Amino acid sequence: MSDTVIGVIMGSYRKDSYSKKIADHIVRQFPEGYATTFISAESLPMYNQDLDSGGNHPQEWTEFRAQLGKVDALLFITPEHNRTFPAVLKNALDVGSRPYGNNKWNAKPGAVISVSPGKIGGFGANHHLRQTLVFLNVAVMAQPEAYVGEVTSMLAEDGSVVGESAQEFLKSIADAFVLWIERLG
Repeated sequence: MSDTVIGVIMGSYRKDSYSKKIADHIVRQFPEGYATTFISAESLPMYNQDLDSGGNHPQEWTEFRAQLGKVDALLFITPEHNRTFPAVLKNALDVGSRPYGNNKWNAKPGAVISVSPGKIGGFGANHHLRQTLVFLNVAVMAQPEAYVGEVTSMLAEDGSVVGESAQEFLKSIADAFVLWIERLG
């Protein structure tokens, strides 16, 4: 039996991204039988329906859609920009859901982790992303909700997650997501 493959998609690609640091930690929390793959949305050209309609869409879209087609579940890790998720992630959702009738997100289990140096942990981004994912027919894990607030207090200088409570929290998210995937499988 092959591994269940979880596609990890981030909303931040800056050099010292908190989302990337949390993603690097959480992917190591999944048990045997689960593999993860990072699917980058960083270089996707902005979605334009005219390009899909004309059949001359960018190669990056084709590659991104193919990567989405190879995963069994989706883990989104994002910061909050202006009380919502970043444009790079919105563009990825648009590219992956088009052309009409070829939604690569469809019917996959998903989870959302929002990350912020602030106290509320990207609450706005988390809920806006969930709203969009529901429309795309991603079965988003409802509980536990994953808001990683004050993220800078749980990261060491090398980017590793420190503190027993932070590590236990992230492990609980990974464990719950595995149960969610198995329940839907």
